[in-house]
Amino acid sequence: MRREKINSIIITVVMLALAIVWIYPYVWLVLSSFKPVEDIYTRFWPRKLTLEHYKFILEASERLHRPFVRAFLNSLFVTVTVTFSVVVTSALLGYVISKIEFGLGKAIFNFILYQMLFPGFMFIIPMFVLIRNLGWLNTYRALIVPSLISSWGMFMFAQSYKSIPKDYIEAARIDGANELWIAFKVMFPLASSTASIVGLFTFIGTWDNFMWPLMVIRDYNKMPLSVLLASFNHEYAGYVGPVLAGAVIQTLPMLIIFLALRKFFLQGISITLK
Repeated sequence: MRREKINSIIITVVMLALAIVWIYPYVWLVLSSFKPVEDIYTRFWPRKLTLEHYKFILEASERLHRPFVRAFLNSLFVTVTVTFSVVVTSALLGYVISKIEFGLGKAIFNFILYQMLFPGFMFIIPMFVLIRNLGWLNTYRALIVPSLISSWGMFMFAQSYKSIPKDYIEAARIDGANELWIAFKVMFPLASSTASIVGLFTFIGTWDNFMWPLMVIRDYNKMPLSVLLASFNHEYAGYVGPVLAGAVIQTLPMLIIFLALRKFFLQGISITLK
């Protein structure tokens, strides 16, 4: 019993130390975004707090042709659109694959699994050629359309739906419900944890996406925030404070959505581990 207690204390201390190491860069980032320029690299705790870097982003950045506010709204628009589409289409197609019996159902499910084995960067060049041939370069469609459907999301919903008894579906059909009503009014609420996981990871992945927007967008007014920050850092590296402030703003939506969906996310993880 004593040995188990000692082991538990050691594990707790190690995990706490790893958590501190993991969170230290973000704490430094947030604090540095409020420091005067002369304190950024010289002091961990600032002598005084200032909002000059955030003020620069809101005001002076327009003169440098780097519209941070518009870039933030671009990222928000693209991310919310893609996340909504992925959750809805994944819920619907996952229901079709897992609960509606038809000839090609198993083959389609196996194809989804097979497609997930390939890393996404393998499709970047063919996708870029297709987007260019369609004339979608420098448009929001180039950022949104390729990500509207997710095979991973379909797989997650299909696996979740397989654990739900068919009695719910049969009862709804007896009451005269159609398949679309069953998918969104019966099955979707029962898979809320899966929806939270798919939505959370889709939101984070889309919000943080850098390579694809860098390839298809050249107009600063249509760039997402991640690409605009990299462009600003490349050309105006001396403005360290605004870059740090922009990075903090970049992380805020992900932090907020994680805190909002944390309960469902942890439930989904526990269900997956079981």
